[in-house]
Amino acid sequence: AALLARTKDVRIDGSIVEVIIWELPEPLPPSTHTFKYRLYYGTGTESRVRYDNERGKGDHRHIGEKEEDYTFTTIDQLLDDFERDIANWR
Repeated sequence: AALLARTKDVRIDGSIVEVIIWELPEPLPPSTHTFKYRLYYGTGTESRVRYDNERGKGDHRHIGEKEEDYTFTTIDQLLDDFERDIANWR
């Protein structure tokens, strides 16, 4: 696996934005793409927005306590959707 991105930003209000993206040699089922990712927005104690994929569960996102499937298309779209959800949280 190759690490493509790893950033962590602690904002002035204390919120945290963290992005970790790996490229895998093969897809992580049931995902059909070769990326493993974890995008996080929240505080040290509260997850507000999170996008991730895991074996057996696939691509999904969490908005507060709500979890829903996410349709992955591209890394750029993933990052755009994540940023949109952060902006909408406020």
